[in-house]
Amino acid sequence: MPISLNPTTLLNGDGIDVNSLVNQILNQKSGQLVEWQSEQVTLQTQAGLLGLVNNDLNNLASAVTALSDPLGALTGQAATSSNTAILTASADSTAPAGNHNIVVNNLASSGLVYTDSVAGGADVSILPTDATSGDLKVQIGGSGGTVADIQITAGTNDTLNKLADSINQQSTENNWGISASVVTDANGARLAITSTATGTPGALAITNNTTVLNFNAPAGGTNASLTIDGIPYSSASNTVAGAISGVTLNLVGAAQGSTVQLTVGPDTEKAMDAITTFVNAYNSVVNDINSQFAVNAATNAQGPLGSDSALRVLQSILMRDVTFSVTGNDGLVNLAAMGINMNNDGTLTMGTTPDGKSVSEVMAANPSAVLNFFQNETSTGFANAFHTDLTNLTDPTEGLINVDLAQNKQQQQNISDSISNFELQLTAQQTQLTHQFSQVNASLQAYPLLLAQVTQILGTMDQGSGNSSSS
Repeated sequence: MPISLNPTTLLNGDGIDVNSLVNQILNQKSGQLVEWQSEQVTLQTQAGLLGLVNNDLNNLASAVTALSDPLGALTGQAATSSNTAILTASADSTAPAGNHNIVVNNLASSGLVYTDSVAGGADVSILPTDATSGDLKVQIGGSGGTVADIQITAGTNDTLNKLADSINQQSTENNWGISASVVTDANGARLAITSTATGTPGALAITNNTTVLNFNAPAGGTNASLTIDGIPYSSASNTVAGAISGVTLNLVGAAQGSTVQLTVGPDTEKAMDAITTFVNAYNSVVNDINSQFAVNAATNAQGPLGSDSALRVLQSILMRDVTFSVTGNDGLVNLAAMGINMNNDGTLTMGTTPDGKSVSEVMAANPSAVLNFFQNETSTGFANAFHTDLTNLTDPTEGLINVDLAQNKQQQQNISDSISNFELQLTAQQTQLTHQFSQVNASLQAYPLLLAQVTQILGTMDQGSGNSSSS
């Protein structure tokens, strides 16, 4: 729109509105600025969506890595106990499949020594009458074990409470592996000393005592006793490793004569979790892409990334990888053969095979074929191939979406620079125009006065001319 001034008001002394006139001129020049700002908003929106796709793509890469890892979820072994009140167990991937019969006769126990009740309670001296010191020696771990020599001094640690604190402090400083406490019940106060280790390494015995305390016979400090497939085992700990290759037993309770069956085999639950995680992660990426390519019925337009060629390439690669197939393998040649089916929109569903078996049933029936489909020694399985592509796709510098994000960032920077430079130019023009129009305005405002002065001069000249004619 052209800029115009009202001629009838220019010469009345009011002048012109300099700021309004300058702003009109600059506004006509700022169309490019508005266009750049709009482009910048679009790029920021696209960057946010690309970031979402990239994040979901990285999650998919992690899920596929778990399926391709030779030591991952698909190769895991599980150890299942028929009686978890007696024992539980865990297995690593080296554990051979099989069944074992286990009997837990007794658990490994910590050593314990305790005193009779002390007359007068926990805060009276435990030293003999008139004695100023005493000594207490605790043997830890049986003959040849550590001896904790506890010196007792009147007024310092000669009561049960103070002695317990002193023992705990010295145990920490000297790594004795014992702890002391004062037990108070209806019978009175007693000192109890327990070992932190179980089994014979935690056996305790009092070898010297010059106090008035009377210690009962030591208890505990015995090894766990069990049989595995008829073979006797002894363990200082209730966690037994190595008795069964690749399996760690956790002894929970003892039950002589009660046999617990331990079954070692593929960890199908863990494997199913890994496969489900993969399906969910894959669907997230596909849904991200679909949402950009879908046409809005109201606007007849795709999403902000609808014209992004990188997204088309990504879609093509993912479709190629997810339809990967092998040959043979007992018929488990693709995802559909396992019960993982593709929907019309490209997402996956944990469904059933053509003969009606669920994914978990397929896995339970033939775990080795499932493993071989996803990964194998020649690295030519489904997850192996997918992992290779995803490693390239998610590369921090050369990954498809990361390159797209870098280009987007550079475009935003270029536009930001252009906006900054343009705004500097507009500011300079504003200053220049304001100066120029301020001078014009001053002249216009002075016009009535100048006109009056000229009129006055002309009037004077007319009077002088009349007088001359009369003469």
